[in-house]
Amino acid sequence: MTVFTETEAAAALFQAATTFGLSLLFAFLNRRYRKPHFFWWSVAFGLYGAGLVAIVSFLATERWAFLYSHQVIIGWTALALLYAAMVFERELRWRPWFWAAVAFPLAWSYAAIFWLDSFALAAGTTVVFLGATTFWTAWVFWRYRRRTGSSASTFLAVTFALWALHHLDYPILRARGAWNPWGYFLDAIFVLLTGAGVLLLVIEEFRAGLGTLVALSGEVARGRSDGLASLLERPLGLRGVRGAGLFRVTPSGAALAQGSGICQPWSERGVPAPVLETVQKAAAGGTAELIGHRSGAGGVPFLAALPLGDDGDGPMVLAIAGDVAAAFTALDPSVLAAVGGQIGSALRSAALDRALALRQDDLERLSVRMIQQHEEQRRRVGRELHDETAQVFSALKLGLGAVQDEASGEMAAKVERLIGLVDRGNQSIRNVIEDLRPALLNDLGLAPAIRTLAADFRQWSGLAVEVEVEAEATKALTPAAELAVFRAVQEGLANVARHANATRVRLEARRTGERLEVRLLDDGQGIAPADRERLASGPGRSGLFGLRERIEAEGGRVALETSGWGGLALAMEMPVAGR
Repeated sequence: MTVFTETEAAAALFQAATTFGLSLLFAFLNRRYRKPHFFWWSVAFGLYGAGLVAIVSFLATERWAFLYSHQVIIGWTALALLYAAMVFERELRWRPWFWAAVAFPLAWSYAAIFWLDSFALAAGTTVVFLGATTFWTAWVFWRYRRRTGSSASTFLAVTFALWALHHLDYPILRARGAWNPWGYFLDAIFVLLTGAGVLLLVIEEFRAGLGTLVALSGEVARGRSDGLASLLERPLGLRGVRGAGLFRVTPSGAALAQGSGICQPWSERGVPAPVLETVQKAAAGGTAELIGHRSGAGGVPFLAALPLGDDGDGPMVLAIAGDVAAAFTALDPSVLAAVGGQIGSALRSAALDRALALRQDDLERLSVRMIQQHEEQRRRVGRELHDETAQVFSALKLGLGAVQDEASGEMAAKVERLIGLVDRGNQSIRNVIEDLRPALLNDLGLAPAIRTLAADFRQWSGLAVEVEVEAEATKALTPAAELAVFRAVQEGLANVARHANATRVRLEARRTGERLEVRLLDDGQGIAPADRERLASGPGRSGLFGLRERIEAEGGRVALETSGWGGLALAMEMPVAGR
């Protein structure tokens, strides 16, 4: 064997080692992730390596059987690369007529090597077959790029297109020895570029798929009110995805709860049988299910079904449909199942949050109703005391006065003491009536009532009290809102006297836009910031809790702040627009 032949054999063995290395890499990935496209990439590069071993064997022995094996295996390699690309793109299933393509390299290579005497015809036909198949592979990746915008698929499309052109040099240059050994090195470069492109594509799809799935679960977990609608719209941003549907699986079968994109019409036309089968299989096994193009699948070339778990009403499954296998073929089924479980947990949590919000609304309405009934009861008791009990005391006083006029001596003194007791009882009744519904609030309005309340507080507490109340600002409130503000100020002043250890107080009420703002400030010891929210919003102190409920029942807001004097400020807002 010549030096030239030995050099050529060494270059071929180098290319074979490179190709077998890629085959082993994809075999490992297939073992790890159990994805069919990894299997076929491994088969394709394994065949290519075997073909190179065959040509080296031919160069060493010049036996035509090795050349025939090389030609057949190289043809199968081109077909395997094409099939691997199509499996990745759309999970293409094997079909019986594919065997005809597999048989072509067997028949034609035999004819070209053992029957034909024309090198141009034999080599030309083989090159056209290899070039056409490789161009087809380039077109698959270019089509995928058009559908998804993938930069890695663009890289692969260009690589396979250049490789197809490189096949054409065989009858012109390589068969004449002009490319030896550089043709083998150039083939090795194309092999490495293809392997790198496939890995980049898988990484690209992995990141896109995982990022979208995490965004799905995260968006629902944030407790958005439109969580379900957002959950079904988000997959439409995935490469090649055209629809999504949420299914509920019961003993009677799977039913579409809500859909988006191409899955939305299923609620009216019915869900295709293959889709239902896949959804039920995912729910039964608790693992993600992926299907490629199937006849009768309702125009869905690809479907991914993610089990979301059982929320008590039956298992839920998220189905994502599209034109291409997209990112989900790159993801480990355990990752898909874990993310599906996270989405399901987020959905169940969102449902609990909605139920809790509805229950809270019911409790708030009940609280408002109780406050309204409480005020109504206070008004009724006030009327009873004023119209009946107070009148009885007044009549009793008149009667005692008549008796006093006729009595003398010790009896007159006793009657005098009785009249004093009646006066004290009348005063007590008036005080109770005033507490139930301040007369000033009824007769003069909120501003004078607040000023009177502040004056009374100044008198019995001994604290310095400043009052700045805009009378016009309080006139737009409803009677219920007026009473709520009055009671809040009353409770606030009482709390200052009991807890603040203050020396002065300032009361402000002014209108800002469409809201009445009321602030009660003191220079007392204040409250730690960590305790303010708890006291203002929780039932830690019944007075502040009741104050908040009264104000919020009328659409207002209460907050505890630090006053400019270093103490505490009770800030209230009450809407007045349209009142």
